[in-house]
Amino acid sequence: MKKHLLSLTLALLATAAFAQHSDKETQEDIARHRAMAAAHEGAAKCLEAGKGEKVCMAELQTACKGLAIGKYCGMRHSH
Repeated sequence: MKKHLLSLTLALLATAAFAQHSDKETQEDIARHRAMAAAHEGAAKCLEAGKGEKVCMAELQTACKGLAIGKYCGMRHSH
């Protein structure tokens, strides 16, 4: 049963990976990635300025509102 479920999950993921986007959707994805990158660059600069993690995370969350899923703007790292 577990093997069947794993195979089904992998097949669904593979199908989703090969789904074609229209040119408009691709351009929207590009714009979203650039906006997320700019938000993360802003967070890095905030930390470099010594504003503190809480302040910088709040700014990141504001900059990313509507762009990505979760409070880490589509990216999470460990520390």
